[in-house]
Formats: sequence, C-alpha cells, structure tokens
Amino acid sequence: MTPEELISRTANYVKETLSGAEAGHDWWHILRVWNNAKQIAKTEQSDLLIVELAALLHDIADSKFHNGDEEVGPRTAVSFLNSLSADEAVVREVELIIRHMSFKSSFDSPSYHSAELAVVQDADRLDAIGAIGIARAFTYGGFKGRELYNPEIAPDLNMTKETYKKSTAPTINHFYEKLLLLKDKMNTATGKKIAEERHRFMEQYLEQFYQEWNGLG
Repeated sequence: MTPEELISRTANYVKETLSGAEAGHDWWHILRVWNNAKQIAKTEQSDLLIVELAALLHDIADSKFHNGDEEVGPRTAVSFLNSLSADEAVVREVELIIRHMSFKSSFDSPSYHSAELAVVQDADRLDAIGAIGIARAFTYGGFKGRELYNPEIAPDLNMTKETYKKSTAPTINHFYEKLLLLKDKMNTATGKKIAEERHRFMEQYLEQFYQEWNGLG
C-alpha cells in the first residue's frame, strides 16, 4: 500500500468513526488539525507520513468520551494501522505521539519527544485557541452541562493531572487553566507565530465577555 493510499484509507476510517461525535472533537476538528499539521510540517524536518497519520488518528477514541480510559485511543489507532499492514516503525511512532501529545500529558515529566510529535502537538493546540478554540470550549462545556462563568469559582492555577481530568469548573475558567497557557507551550516557529495572533483574539474576547457580563459596553 502506498503512503497516499494509507493516508486516504485512514482519513475515510476516521471520518466514518467520528460521525456524530461531540462537535469539538469530530471529523471537522480532525480535518483542521490535519491541515494545520501539513502546514507546519512544511517548515520542519519531519516524516510527513507519520505526521499525517498521527494527526488523523490522535482523537480516534478520546479518553474524555471513554470513561477516562487513556489506553483506548492508542490501542484503537494501532489496531487500525495494523489491519492495513502499515510499517511497524511507523505504527510505533504514531502510537507514541498519540500517547504524549495531549495537554494533560504536560503534567507528567517528558518521556518522549520527536519532530513529528512537535508538529502534531502544535497543530492540535492551535485548534484549541483563537475563534475556533473558543467555540470548541463552549461546545464541550455545554455538552458537559457546565456553567458559562461563575465569578464565585476562581480558576485553579495549580492543577495536577488528576484535578484537571476531574474538573467541572465553568468554561471561562478553562481559558486560564489551559487555553491561555498554550501559546507558551508551542514547539515550532510556525506554531508560535500562529498562536500569537489567536492568543490575542482570546484576550480580546475575554475583555468583551466581562464587559457584557457586568452590563458595560
């Protein structure tokens, strides 16, 4: 199977599997991350096949929607790629990227790094900030039945991995607990440049949000 066929088969599988998924983690999210990854990879020394496959499969079974099971995603991706007889080394790299790319992984001491992880991680993080990131945050908050904002509940700026995973805080808190932190966690020059603009947009949004919340503006 050629790399082009492998990518095409993977894209079709992901699109079908995520049909009807929560709107912040659906096929359109995957497509945006895939496109982001290809753009970033143009300026990075990385294996494009691994980058594309990891981007496509990174949320094939997100633990948030599988009772917190952090093994189901890597396991599903590996099983699918093995079913297509993908190269063993490629499968292993894709698995490692999926295991280490999420924000919650940043709470752990780094145990794996690669150029491909840097590209895909930036691509995913870019989709978590800016206009799309704001839309995704409130979509997921609504999906979980969370408050938009509650001035009596302060953001937790000293979260552990476990408290982050179990948080039920209002969506606005998520800006301070994750989204506004991502700009400084970008790996690549391209990712950093794009993140700067999206970060500023989120700051402007929050300023407007508080004005409207307080009956101003």
